[in-house]
Amino acid sequence: MKLSILDHVITIELADTTSARMIGLMYRHSLPENDGMLFVFPAPGIHCMWMEDTIIPLSVAFLDETGKIINLAEMAPETLTPHCPASAARYALEMNSGWFEEREIRAGDQVAGIPDMGGM
Repeated sequence: MKLSILDHVITIELADTTSARMIGLMYRHSLPENDGMLFVFPAPGIHCMWMEDTIIPLSVAFLDETGKIINLAEMAPETLTPHCPASAARYALEMNSGWFEEREIRAGDQVAGIPDMGGM
């Protein structure tokens, strides 16, 4: 599946089940430059992310129901430090560490192409 942010097109995997969200990007040794994972939560809320058993450093963008970026965080590999949205998020988009910063993507930017998951 493809999403776009500003002029950047990315390929994402969906983590739209409890099992897929629990595994996320664990145990992977690399992630292609413009690939990521979109975590889809059943409802907006304070859904925090951590990096247990995740080997590669990642950046996360927390998104509201419309796909607008709420806030961003850098996540160190193999840690249990929680990274949480600043307000209720429906989605979390994980990319390689620094991906958003290198492209000057910030809170308030819109992610296009978010799938309509309804009430799941």
